Amino acid sequence: MTVDDSGSGTEAQGRAEPPPPSNPPDRADLPERRSRRGDDSRSADNGEDPLALRLEQLILGAERRYTPFQAARSASVTVELATRFWRAMGFADVGQARVLTEADVLALRRLAGLVEAGLLSEAMAVQVARSTGQTTARLAEWQIDSFLEGLTEPPELGMTRTEVTYPIIELLLPELEEFLVYVWRRQLAASAGRVLQAADDEEMVDRRLAVAFADLVGFTRLTRRMEEEELGELVEAFETTAADLVAARGGRLIKTLGDEVLYVADDAGTAAEIAMRLIETMANDETMPELRVGMAFGTVTTRMGDVFGTTVNLASRLTSIAPRDGVLVDTAFAEELIRTGDAPASEAAAAEAAASAEKEGEEPPTYRFALQPMYQRPVRGLGVVEPWLLTRRDDS
Repeated sequence: MTVDDSGSGTEAQGRAEPPPPSNPPDRADLPERRSRRGDDSRSADNGEDPLALRLEQLILGAERRYTPFQAARSASVTVELATRFWRAMGFADVGQARVLTEADVLALRRLAGLVEAGLLSEAMAVQVARSTGQTTARLAEWQIDSFLEGLTEPPELGMTRTEVTYPIIELLLPELEEFLVYVWRRQLAASAGRVLQAADDEEMVDRRLAVAFADLVGFTRLTRRMEEEELGELVEAFETTAADLVAARGGRLIKTLGDEVLYVADDAGTAAEIAMRLIETMANDETMPELRVGMAFGTVTTRMGDVFGTTVNLASRLTSIAPRDGVLVDTAFAEELIRTGDAPASEAAAAEAAASAEKEGEEPPTYRFALQPMYQRPVRGLGVVEPWLLTRRDDS
């Protein structure tokens, strides 16, 4: 959406056409109508598919009307700010092509209005554009590659996929839009609830969380042996299984990386339960390779839906040294499980507690997990750590 130097200079000298009025009279709209009739011929001249343009217009709900300079001026923002927003959303520069719509102008006005009202800083507004663009880009790619591809198989011989795609999208678009807004509101409510439970303002950004990586063992070898389609199905099955288990048990899936998933939980017990269920579920599926999990507990910085910090790095390193179908945790994670009563400090401590309860005529304490200290070892970039092997207790 950038403007070249010659274009911006010429426009700035007053030779640019004035912005269109908000409610133009019919006669003022005549040139625009003529341009609409010429869209297909112009697109052919520019090498663009006329049907692709029709599809774009259907999805955007508006026709191409503005150059980047005109859109910025109509939205009462600088070209520089408009370009920052455009790039942050993940779109390529378009020079001075007339490709922007009324919806683009409205989006610029909204973001700029939030800045002018003091609700967002300019940097935060750009971050909003970037986070929204990155998230929805992945969703859109998935919907086109997987969802629409299956629905738009030509039902009859002689029909092209393009001929089928337009009416399908026309029917699906409003429903998918409503569902997207619904899920977003649900996620926003859940996230806001977690933030409001934070002890103080500092904890809203830097929070203590359990962080876990789950990694498929031998995935690189699999990529050399399996067909692409078969490999894709395996990865999708793994990601689906992991996402369902994480969500069902109260964790939050941060991201998937093909052969690895990253999730967090507010407490160590929840993260441990998810890890054990992942191991158990994958072990019962003969089509799946073995899994290993590494977890750490501590302060985590959250930003744009991702997590960062030493705790995250430690969990990643523990994953790389975890045994097959095994779970390694750091000392802080182990101490948190002991503190909450999810695991005994040692088997000797568990036996002593059971004997004491029996002597008093009480029910002995039960623990979900067992912890076994492993040999200390150097971990790249983090010094020497003492990992603990996490297992499920027989009496859990």
